[in-house]
Amino acid sequence: MFEFERRGYLQAGSFVPVVTLEKPEAVRLLYEEFVHAGSDIVQALTYYAHRAKLRIIGRENELEKMNRDALKMARQVADETGTLMAGNICNTSVWKPDSPEADEKVRNIFKEEIRWAVEEGADLLIGETYFSYGEAKIALDCMKEFGNGLPIVLNISANSSHDPTRPTPDGVPLIEALKRLQEEGADVVGLNCHNGPMTMIKYLREARKVIKGPMAAMPVPYRTSDKCQSMHELFDPETGKKSFPVDLDQWLCSRQHIVDFGNACKELGIQVVGICCGNRSHMTRTLAETLGRTPPASQYSMDMSKHISVIDDEEHGFSVQSFRESFHVQSPV
Repeated sequence: MFEFERRGYLQAGSFVPVVTLEKPEAVRLLYEEFVHAGSDIVQALTYYAHRAKLRIIGRENELEKMNRDALKMARQVADETGTLMAGNICNTSVWKPDSPEADEKVRNIFKEEIRWAVEEGADLLIGETYFSYGEAKIALDCMKEFGNGLPIVLNISANSSHDPTRPTPDGVPLIEALKRLQEEGADVVGLNCHNGPMTMIKYLREARKVIKGPMAAMPVPYRTSDKCQSMHELFDPETGKKSFPVDLDQWLCSRQHIVDFGNACKELGIQVVGICCGNRSHMTRTLAETLGRTPPASQYSMDMSKHISVIDDEEHGFSVQSFRESFHVQSPV
């Protein structure tokens, strides 16, 4: 989602993936790019492609085509690359605590999206960015009822008010919510979005004490902290303006941060690992390599032994001393 906004094919604000209809070849190429970088799962670009969101931009009549086209392309790329294809069932933005009417709206949204994913050949379903146990539970029930037995990965998003012991908006503590969802039939439970890698790992360490089954972790690639636990809490230190959604680049994680996150996931035994809003293909490659993979993109991984700053080969005109003198590069003291 964020990548297409950067490339000029999607509007920040609504964040509806109209690129699927308007520039489908770009969607297919990005699917391929992330597989090349190391992804084992092609997740269909259907986040926010649901009825409530399309109604906001006046394109509700294109809902089914937007979903099916994204799913079809994901299926094609998965088949061509020997990877899995996932249907995406995200938060609805219309759920409310203690509202049967809202529950019914949410069920209807989930029902049609799940059915389209099944009909287009999804290998698994990824439910994500639920801010409460209540909406996640409706998603789980719908996936079990309409998902034709597909494996279910279910993620809650820990917003800025959460810590492992504080409740989600409907009163259920975060880790208790994960525990319940696994007991109620989710194959994998975990966290996604909002938190950067190191913030999320703290939550996952607490969750792992309770969750004995498979877990997932999909943070945003931004440097959140104990002080600013969510990407929504990050502000430009010079202007004081909120960084979300289009000025978050100054908070991007380094590749070393991704390595540290991957190693923490290995330590905790996290089975489904990824990066959420703001991910870039080089980050996926870094994560894949940290987890012991050698994706196609690894043939271009860094090799500084070939850089002019370290090659001393007078025959071919390379001189480390000349390089340092030209660019005022000094050896560390």
